[in-house]
Amino acid sequence: MNSRYATWLLMLPGLLWLGLLLVVPCLLVFALIFFERGIYGGIDWQAPTFENVTRAFDPLYLAIFLDSGIIAGIATLIALLVGYPAAYAIAKSPASRQTALLFLAILPFWTNYLIRTYAWIVLLNPVGLINSLLMGLGLRSQPLALLYNKPAVVLGLVYSYTPFVILAIYSALQRLDPSYGEASRDLGASAFQTFLRITLPLTAPGVAAGGVFVFVLSIGNFVTPDLLGGGKFQMVGNLIYDQFLSARDWPFGAALSALLIGLMMLLLFAQAIASLRARGDHARA
Repeated sequence: MNSRYATWLLMLPGLLWLGLLLVVPCLLVFALIFFERGIYGGIDWQAPTFENVTRAFDPLYLAIFLDSGIIAGIATLIALLVGYPAAYAIAKSPASRQTALLFLAILPFWTNYLIRTYAWIVLLNPVGLINSLLMGLGLRSQPLALLYNKPAVVLGLVYSYTPFVILAIYSALQRLDPSYGEASRDLGASAFQTFLRITLPLTAPGVAAGGVFVFVLSIGNFVTPDLLGGGKFQMVGNLIYDQFLSARDWPFGAALSALLIGLMMLLLFAQAIASLRARGDHARA
């Protein structure tokens, strides 16, 4: 059998899976944008319109997008600051320990996401473990407001998605040729200079991949803001959720979803270009 046909045959199950469960639903969502909500919900197929697109760019909804982007950006930055040292420590550990350390890094994924989020409610509420410990030690006379605010949402997002950063950066560190670091040290560079000028630039694609993972998953998240934010503010995911299930305005929910998908695609495209350029620079070096 021709190798080209064999390749396409092996790819066919995955392509069908992605086509039926990803591409087709996205096309249906895009199609809904150009219709109106029915009187009792549902879709009015008789009146094509661009009103939903115009409405999605209303300053009210753009402010929610901006606020969601800020929260997702803060969560991404913290996840990178936490995940890079962890990935570096794992990569520099003896080979016999790396598997066990990676297992510990992804161990939270063995528990349901909802259960992990509820666990933070137990820890952060006014009579939870953290406040009880602080008040028991006499460090506080009143409980801290640790729950139902934006810092609690950021904390939940960082906790949930940092393993993605660790895995992405660890993979980049594993591919890094150790001879670059050895050459840098032989030329008199300190360990810190070697990290800034050699290790960090060459692992930038892994950092970018991990950052995009966290940002994309965070900006569309609706469970964490709803539970740890207490419904006191909206993120894009909550807004889309409400349009589909509460307001039953599917066309407008589809318009917001399309805007979010477009933003995610731009980020993924930028990350792919950055990775290709980094690989090209690496190959020329």
